[in-house]
Amino acid sequence: MEMKEATGSSLSHRLLNGEASKTSRILVHMCCGPCSIYPLKSMLGDRAEVWGFFYNPNIHPHSEFLRRLSSVKTLAGFLSINVILHEEYKPLPFIRHLKASTGEQKHPPKDRRCGYCYGVRLEETAKAAKSNGFDAFSSSLLYSRYQNHEEIKELGVDLGKKYGILFYYEDFRAGWQDGINESKEKGLYRQKYCGCIYSKIERYSKRKEGLKKTFKTNSQ
Repeated sequence: MEMKEATGSSLSHRLLNGEASKTSRILVHMCCGPCSIYPLKSMLGDRAEVWGFFYNPNIHPHSEFLRRLSSVKTLAGFLSINVILHEEYKPLPFIRHLKASTGEQKHPPKDRRCGYCYGVRLEETAKAAKSNGFDAFSSSLLYSRYQNHEEIKELGVDLGKKYGILFYYEDFRAGWQDGINESKEKGLYRQKYCGCIYSKIERYSKRKEGLKKTFKTNSQ
């Protein structure tokens, strides 16, 4: 089956314009609770039957994984949606395959490791959507201003062609502030870094450097 680009298909057109019926089913990868609010709410109502999909082997450490998993469950309760959950914490296979994929054994560069991370999660979502009879799949990654939308879209479309299922693309960044506000109102856990061990190292290394500069300036 030949798959058209996401925004060019009739199903995507109906979803985008709120014309899809409840018989249309879409599986949405959820990277976390806060980033999933706007994409899920924008697709609910009369647009389609929406399910969530939690598969994030990149998240580290275990305590962080549990916080994000709990946040997703809480949001699912608020929105009254079904979610397929991968609750097992398995970071080592992810890190091993990431290093093999990038050819970097120490600290893979951000662009290459993010591309790998997008692909792993989108592929698992595509496979789950196809095997469970969904019409399309998408991801809350499309909500974030910090992610590479063009790369996510390209990977999604390619995976849609590979597995014979539509990848639904929409630029959910328009709801950036709405998602932030609602996540705070609902008391959802709001993470401080993207998820993987490398992003955590970079996040807190930058923070440490910033504190050093502030201390140095104040000491002069």
